Amino acid sequence: MIQLSHRPRRNRKSAAIRALVEETKVTTDDLIFPIFLLDGKNQKVEVASMPGIFRLSTDLVLKEVEECLNLGIRAFDIFPVVEESLKDKMATKSYDSSFFYLRALREVKKQFPEACIMTDVAMDPYSSDGHDGLVEDGHILNDETLEILGKMALAQAETGIDILGPSDMMDGRVGYLREVLDSNGFTDVSIMSYTAKYASGFYNPFRDALDSAPKFGDKKTYQMNPANSREAMIEAALDTEEGADFLMVKPALAYLDIIKLLKDNSDLPIAAYNVSGEYSMVKAAAQKGWLEGERVAKEMLLSMKRAGADIILTYFAKEFAQAVKRQ
Repeated sequence: MIQLSHRPRRNRKSAAIRALVEETKVTTDDLIFPIFLLDGKNQKVEVASMPGIFRLSTDLVLKEVEECLNLGIRAFDIFPVVEESLKDKMATKSYDSSFFYLRALREVKKQFPEACIMTDVAMDPYSSDGHDGLVEDGHILNDETLEILGKMALAQAETGIDILGPSDMMDGRVGYLREVLDSNGFTDVSIMSYTAKYASGFYNPFRDALDSAPKFGDKKTYQMNPANSREAMIEAALDTEEGADFLMVKPALAYLDIIKLLKDNSDLPIAAYNVSGEYSMVKAAAQKGWLEGERVAKEMLLSMKRAGADIILTYFAKEFAQAVKRQ
């Protein structure tokens, strides 16, 4: 018999032993479930490029939140689907307290105060230009955009939500929003900054869901170059100094090194956004029978957690929770 002093397979020989030595675990406590909100009542429209994900009116969002809470998902990121006719250059609906999105946020927090509700702070869902900032002569204006984001953030905070997610990538926006919140008495509202948001090709299904694609050009003057990693450290240092409570990397799967980089160099919780394109490619391959969808989704989430993500925003959250319940 061959004499081996080390046999790592001994720790893999049964399910019980494998569980004992498992290094990384994903639980529903780690997950935030993104939800797309429609105006109206009893509206449920599947996103064509995201099988199993729906745009829901407020009444159905309330049912979805309740169902997810019963599955162990306690955090939700709610995005508005804004009709084209309501969009304008200044994104004025984003801070109109009578707008359906802000009314819906109040209702969700009223009915489910125990739920953690996160919102998106950026102009693109409300902008007739489809950009995250104010556009003038084809250029994205940074400082002028901050004033609009401040109004938007304050309007969202007034609904009782828990976490603001500035996804715009304007310089200085975390500090500006922190000042606006604090000066208006919302010192307990957290900021999860989209710290390293890359100019990625993985976002298209999300833009389909919100009808929020830019009307011209691209977002490369404000979102990060996918080739850069050290730049993420610059953004992280600034966001931390300006008062961010969480740092986010977006997308997740192609940027696991960035997740690890921030985790190794920051004491703040690190979030990873498992974006729409990452979700859709698994779903499409699973529908073709090329992949085991549920198994691959779990493997993807594990990779993000293993890289250092404390929090994962993922469209797989509900399916993951349902799978856990079945075990």
